Amino acid sequence: MTEPKRQIRILIADDQRLFREALRCLLLREEGLCFAGEADSGQAAVESARRLAPDVVLLNPGMGGEDGNETLRALASLPCRPRIVLLTDSTDKDGSMEAIRLGAHGILPRGSTPELLFKSLRAVAGGEYWVCRHSVCDLIEFVRAADASGNGVMPTNGHRLTPREVDVVTSVMDGCTNKEIAGRLAISEQTVKHYLTSIFGKTGVHNRLELALFAMHQPFH
Repeated sequence: MTEPKRQIRILIADDQRLFREALRCLLLREEGLCFAGEADSGQAAVESARRLAPDVVLLNPGMGGEDGNETLRALASLPCRPRIVLLTDSTDKDGSMEAIRLGAHGILPRGSTPELLFKSLRAVAGGEYWVCRHSVCDLIEFVRAADASGNGVMPTNGHRLTPREVDVVTSVMDGCTNKEIAGRLAISEQTVKHYLTSIFGKTGVHNRLELALFAMHQPFH
Protein backbone atom coordinates (compact mmCIF):
# COMPACT_ATOMS: atom_id res chain seq x y z
CA MET A 1 0.00 0.00 0.00
CA THR A 2 1.48 3.32 -1.04
CA GLU A 3 1.75 6.14 1.49
CA PRO A 4 -0.36 9.26 0.86
CA LYS A 5 1.52 12.09 -0.81
CA ARG A 6 2.66 14.75 1.63
CA GLN A 7 0.65 17.95 1.40
CA ILE A 8 2.22 21.39 1.06
CA ARG A 9 1.24 23.47 4.08
CA ILE A 10 0.45 27.12 3.26
CA LEU A 11 0.24 30.08 5.64
CA ILE A 12 -1.78 32.99 4.23
CA ALA A 13 -0.70 36.47 5.35
CA ASP A 14 -2.93 39.31 4.15
CA ASP A 15 -4.71 42.18 5.91
CA GLN A 16 -7.94 41.71 3.93
CA ARG A 17 -10.16 39.14 5.62
CA LEU A 18 -12.26 38.45 2.54
CA PHE A 19 -9.12 37.83 0.45
CA ARG A 20 -7.73 35.45 3.09
CA GLU A 21 -11.00 33.55 3.18
CA ALA A 22 -11.10 33.27 -0.61
CA LEU A 23 -7.55 31.90 -0.68
CA ARG A 24 -8.34 29.48 2.13
CA CYS A 25 -11.32 28.10 0.20
CA LEU A 26 -9.18 27.70 -2.92
CA LEU A 27 -6.48 25.82 -1.03
CA LEU A 28 -8.99 23.51 0.65
CA ARG A 29 -10.27 22.43 -2.77
CA GLU A 30 -6.86 21.81 -4.34
CA GLU A 31 -5.27 18.38 -3.99
CA GLY A 32 -1.80 18.39 -2.48
CA LEU A 33 -2.14 21.84 -0.90
CA CYS A 34 -3.12 22.38 2.72
CA PHE A 35 -4.25 25.49 4.58
CA ALA A 36 -1.95 25.78 7.61
CA GLY A 37 -3.10 29.09 9.08
CA GLU A 38 -3.51 32.79 8.47
CA ALA A 39 -2.21 36.17 9.64
CA ASP A 40 -3.39 39.75 9.19
CA SER A 41 -0.07 41.58 9.68
CA GLY A 42 3.64 41.15 9.12
CA GLN A 43 4.32 40.56 12.81
CA ALA A 44 1.50 38.03 13.01
CA ALA A 45 2.87 36.29 9.91
CA VAL A 46 6.29 35.88 11.53
CA GLU A 47 4.79 34.65 14.81
CA SER A 48 2.46 32.22 13.02
CA ALA A 49 5.27 30.92 10.80
CA ARG A 50 7.43 30.34 13.87
CA ARG A 51 4.62 28.45 15.62
CA LEU A 52 3.15 26.51 12.68
CA ALA A 53 6.29 25.90 10.56
CA PRO A 54 4.47 26.02 7.19
CA ASP A 55 6.15 24.96 3.97
CA VAL A 56 5.19 28.20 2.21
CA VAL A 57 4.10 31.63 3.39
CA LEU A 58 1.83 33.39 0.91
CA LEU A 59 2.57 36.99 1.85
CA ASN A 60 1.11 40.38 0.99
CA PRO A 61 4.19 42.58 1.60
CA GLY A 62 2.17 45.81 1.75
CA MET A 63 -0.17 44.99 4.63
CA GLY A 64 -1.36 48.09 6.46
CA GLY A 65 1.51 50.21 5.17
CA GLU A 66 4.05 47.93 6.87
CA ASP A 67 7.62 47.50 5.69
CA GLY A 68 7.37 44.28 3.72
CA ASN A 69 11.16 43.99 3.57
CA GLU A 70 11.34 43.78 7.35
CA THR A 71 8.77 40.99 7.32
CA LEU A 72 10.76 39.18 4.64
CA ARG A 73 13.96 39.45 6.68
CA ALA A 74 12.23 38.16 9.78
CA LEU A 75 10.64 35.21 7.96
CA ALA A 76 13.93 34.32 6.25
CA SER A 77 15.72 34.27 9.61
CA LEU A 78 13.32 31.80 11.27
CA PRO A 79 14.76 28.37 12.21
CA CYS A 80 12.08 26.67 10.08
CA ARG A 81 12.79 29.14 7.23
CA PRO A 82 9.65 28.72 5.11
CA ARG A 83 9.59 29.35 1.39
CA ILE A 84 7.95 32.71 0.66
CA VAL A 85 5.68 33.74 -2.22
CA LEU A 86 4.74 37.42 -2.46
CA LEU A 87 1.27 38.34 -3.69
CA THR A 88 1.71 41.90 -4.85
CA ASP A 89 0.14 44.63 -6.96
CA SER A 90 3.60 45.77 -8.08
CA THR A 91 6.15 43.65 -9.96
CA ASP A 92 8.79 46.29 -10.76
CA LYS A 93 12.20 44.78 -11.32
CA ASP A 94 14.02 46.76 -8.60
CA GLY A 95 11.52 45.74 -5.93
CA SER A 96 11.36 42.16 -7.17
CA MET A 97 15.12 41.74 -7.16
CA GLU A 98 15.39 43.22 -3.67
CA ALA A 99 12.64 40.90 -2.43
CA ILE A 100 14.46 37.86 -3.81
CA ARG A 101 17.69 38.99 -2.17
CA LEU A 102 15.89 39.35 1.15
CA GLY A 103 14.44 35.85 1.04
CA ALA A 104 11.42 35.72 -1.29
CA HIS A 105 11.23 32.65 -3.52
CA GLY A 106 8.28 33.70 -5.66
CA ILE A 107 6.48 36.84 -6.80
CA LEU A 108 2.95 36.69 -8.14
CA PRO A 109 0.48 39.44 -9.14
CA ARG A 110 -2.61 39.54 -6.92
CA GLY A 111 -4.79 39.26 -10.02
CA SER A 112 -3.34 35.88 -11.05
CA THR A 113 -5.58 32.91 -11.80
CA PRO A 114 -5.98 30.12 -9.22
CA GLU A 115 -4.20 27.75 -11.60
CA LEU A 116 -1.16 30.02 -11.72
CA LEU A 117 -1.22 30.40 -7.94
CA PHE A 118 -1.26 26.63 -7.43
CA LYS A 119 1.55 26.16 -9.95
CA SER A 120 3.70 28.78 -8.24
CA LEU A 121 3.13 27.28 -4.78
CA ARG A 122 4.13 23.82 -5.96
CA ALA A 123 7.20 25.15 -7.77
CA VAL A 124 8.41 27.16 -4.79
CA ALA A 125 7.71 24.33 -2.34
CA GLY A 126 9.75 22.09 -4.64
CA GLY A 127 12.80 24.34 -4.31
CA GLU A 128 12.36 26.55 -7.37
CA TYR A 129 12.02 30.30 -7.77
CA TRP A 130 8.88 31.64 -9.41
CA VAL A 131 8.43 35.03 -11.02
CA CYS A 132 5.59 35.93 -13.39
CA ARG A 133 6.73 35.38 -16.96
CA HIS A 134 6.71 39.00 -18.11
CA SER A 135 9.08 40.01 -15.30
CA VAL A 136 11.79 37.41 -15.89
CA CYS A 137 13.61 39.24 -18.69
CA ASP A 138 13.53 42.50 -16.73
CA LEU A 139 14.99 40.75 -13.69
CA ILE A 140 17.71 39.12 -15.75
CA GLU A 141 18.58 42.53 -17.18
CA PHE A 142 18.69 43.89 -13.62
CA VAL A 143 21.02 41.06 -12.57
CA ARG A 144 23.33 41.82 -15.49
CA ALA A 145 23.42 45.52 -14.63
CA ALA A 146 24.13 44.78 -10.98
CA ASP A 147 27.02 42.55 -12.01
CA ALA A 148 28.44 44.96 -14.60
CA SER A 149 31.33 45.99 -12.35
CA GLY A 150 32.09 42.41 -11.32
CA ASN A 151 33.93 39.63 -13.07
CA GLY A 152 31.39 38.85 -15.77
CA VAL A 153 29.01 35.94 -16.18
CA MET A 154 31.17 33.14 -17.47
CA PRO A 155 30.79 29.84 -15.61
CA THR A 156 33.91 28.16 -14.28
CA ASN A 157 34.99 24.73 -15.45
CA GLY A 158 34.00 23.47 -12.01
CA HIS A 159 30.52 22.95 -13.41
CA ARG A 160 31.84 21.25 -16.55
CA LEU A 161 29.95 23.45 -18.98
CA THR A 162 30.95 23.07 -22.60
CA PRO A 163 31.90 26.16 -24.64
CA ARG A 164 28.50 26.01 -26.37
CA GLU A 165 26.71 25.80 -23.01
CA VAL A 166 28.64 28.88 -21.92
CA ASP A 167 27.33 30.62 -25.05
CA VAL A 168 23.78 29.65 -24.07
CA VAL A 169 24.27 30.95 -20.50
CA THR A 170 25.60 34.23 -21.88
CA SER A 171 22.58 34.53 -24.17
CA VAL A 172 20.21 33.85 -21.28
CA MET A 173 21.94 36.59 -19.31
CA ASP A 174 21.38 38.88 -22.30
CA GLY A 175 17.65 38.25 -21.90
CA CYS A 176 17.29 36.20 -25.08
CA THR A 177 14.37 33.86 -25.66
CA ASN A 178 14.97 30.31 -26.91
CA LYS A 179 14.14 31.48 -30.44
CA GLU A 180 16.63 34.35 -30.18
CA ILE A 181 19.33 32.05 -28.78
CA ALA A 182 18.74 29.64 -31.67
CA GLY A 183 19.15 32.47 -34.17
CA ARG A 184 22.24 33.85 -32.45
CA LEU A 185 23.99 30.48 -32.28
CA ALA A 186 22.62 29.09 -35.58
CA ILE A 187 21.05 26.06 -33.91
CA SER A 188 17.46 24.82 -33.54
CA GLU A 189 15.17 25.78 -30.68
CA GLN A 190 15.01 22.11 -29.68
CA THR A 191 18.81 22.07 -29.40
CA VAL A 192 18.62 25.17 -27.20
CA LYS A 193 16.20 23.32 -24.93
CA HIS A 194 18.59 20.37 -24.74
CA TYR A 195 21.44 22.68 -23.78
CA LEU A 196 19.34 24.38 -21.10
CA THR A 197 18.34 21.02 -19.63
CA SER A 198 22.00 20.05 -19.46
CA ILE A 199 22.99 23.41 -17.92
CA PHE A 200 20.23 23.22 -15.31
CA GLY A 201 21.36 19.71 -14.39
CA LYS A 202 25.01 20.68 -14.03
CA THR A 203 24.39 23.86 -12.04
CA GLY A 204 21.45 22.63 -9.98
CA VAL A 205 19.08 25.43 -11.02
CA HIS A 206 15.52 25.01 -12.28
CA ASN A 207 14.82 28.01 -14.52
CA ARG A 208 16.30 31.06 -16.21
CA LEU A 209 15.95 33.35 -13.23
CA GLU A 210 17.77 30.91 -10.97
CA LEU A 211 20.45 30.59 -13.66
CA ALA A 212 20.86 34.38 -13.70
CA LEU A 213 21.12 34.50 -9.90
CA PHE A 214 23.52 31.58 -9.94
CA ALA A 215 25.70 33.23 -12.56
CA MET A 216 25.77 36.53 -10.68
CA HIS A 217 27.14 34.92 -7.52
CA GLN A 218 29.77 32.66 -9.04
CA PRO A 219 33.50 33.47 -8.67
CA PHE A 220 33.97 33.84 -12.41
CA HIS A 221 37.38 34.37 -13.92
